[in-house]
Amino acid sequence: MTPLTIRISDITGDFAENKDKARALREKQVLPTLANGGHVVLDFADVDSTTQSFVHALISKVFQDRGEKAFDLIEFKNCNGPVKSLVSTVVNYSLD
Repeated sequence: MTPLTIRISDITGDFAENKDKARALREKQVLPTLANGGHVVLDFADVDSTTQSFVHALISKVFQDRGEKAFDLIEFKNCNGPVKSLVSTVVNYSLD
């Protein structure tokens, strides 16, 4: 099965901050894809910055529910340093 690729900048522009958009992505695309046995690629190309609340709304539930197995289901692509740092922070506290 081909993974679902979500290009974040297509939804948010270069600053991903709207947690309502992140929540909608999670509920309408990420969770249904995973529930059907699929994989998700979150592509942060052209995203210069994001907020922790955006990343939290997008992925924390997946990591809280599935634990480390979520790493096999979600791939993060094209994250610059600040985005990668926030993703790591959210993943770490979601797994605790």
